[in-house]
Amino acid sequence: MSTLPDAVRARLVALGSDVLGALPAGDVPGVLRPVARFAAAKRARLGGGAIASALDTEAGFRRRVYEAAAAADPGLAKALGEGAAPAASDPVDVAVMAYLLRPDGWESMIETAATSVRRGDDEARLTREAAAAERLREQLEAARASAREMRTTMRAEIDRLKAENTMLRRRVQETRERLSEARQQERDDEDQAGRELTDARAALRAAEVEARRLRARLADAEGALEAARRSGRAERGLGTARLALLLDTLGEAAAGLRRELALPASTLAPADTVEAAVPGDPLAGGAVGRARGVGDPGYLDELLALPRVHLIVDGYNVTKAAWPTMPLDAQRSRLGQGLAAVAARTGSEVTLVFDGADVTVPPPVAAPGIRVRFSPTGQTADELIRRMVRAEPEGRPVVVVSSDREVAEGVRRPGVRSVESVALIGLLSR
Repeated sequence: MSTLPDAVRARLVALGSDVLGALPAGDVPGVLRPVARFAAAKRARLGGGAIASALDTEAGFRRRVYEAAAAADPGLAKALGEGAAPAASDPVDVAVMAYLLRPDGWESMIETAATSVRRGDDEARLTREAAAAERLREQLEAARASAREMRTTMRAEIDRLKAENTMLRRRVQETRERLSEARQQERDDEDQAGRELTDARAALRAAEVEARRLRARLADAEGALEAARRSGRAERGLGTARLALLLDTLGEAAAGLRRELALPASTLAPADTVEAAVPGDPLAGGAVGRARGVGDPGYLDELLALPRVHLIVDGYNVTKAAWPTMPLDAQRSRLGQGLAAVAARTGSEVTLVFDGADVTVPPPVAAPGIRVRFSPTGQTADELIRRMVRAEPEGRPVVVVSSDREVAEGVRRPGVRSVESVALIGLLSR
């Protein structure tokens, strides 16, 4: 295609671009699949090289483009199919149709059309050059007329400048006279300025006396300020003593509350909560001991007693284990009502998460006092739970309820505890 005239190549690329935009995805040649994703306005400009190459090498794609061109000009297509181009046809159209159809002698048809295009280009160029030469002649005549007019104008301007020069000489004489008067006025002004300077010096001496008086008053004010600062420090010391007394009172009140509630002394150390095998323990096998702990409703109840704890529940993981025969909306409502009671009893922050990939508009869930969320399109409930855990500040107690091992592994971090769904089911059934 590199030997084709530019006009013929551009027409072929444009036709190929239009056909490519209408092709089904399965019929698009492999080399043109990246180009097919371009917008129609950019396809021919950005993918012209690929389209030209496909027209040269992909016979199926070239046939599709030929069918589109033949539908637009069936007379020319029929004539070329019979081996002769109409004499009155546009040489560019003839070359395009011959390149796509490729009948016997199509190379000579393209060469003949290219010669005709070049001849037309030459004639157009000669016409443009003749028009340009005519414009230049007209511009030359206009320039000559303008030069004649300019000479006339310049002569009038010279006469005007001569008259203006005479007037300026008179003004110079008048200015010299005014300058002499101004110099005399300047001498008078200097005398006046000397008298004003003497008066200003006297005023300055008076101002210096006033400044010394003000500095003395400022020293007195600074002394008073320092005394006020000492008094303020004494008052701040009194405020500190009052604050210390308040803190002592609060500490004694907390101790009294602990005695009143009869809270037992805990022997549990932080290291005891770390999962590990204990020597001599018949359950020390990792998975068995851990499963009993994370599936115990009592363990979940203890976790919910932590201050400011956030309970995140994998909704369908719990409901399908607890009430598998119920409809999904009934499962959601029952779990939401149960968690609302847990939140009211423990004061915990509760978030109930459902997989929302199969719903367009999340359905309402009867769960007053808790947060209900559906995962957005393209995201699972497991991913939403992991993002919620990452959003919490490090150190805040978070409890995730799910029997999904991937969820438990994905949320593992300091302060986060994972429990099995059976623990929550047991807690709700109490």
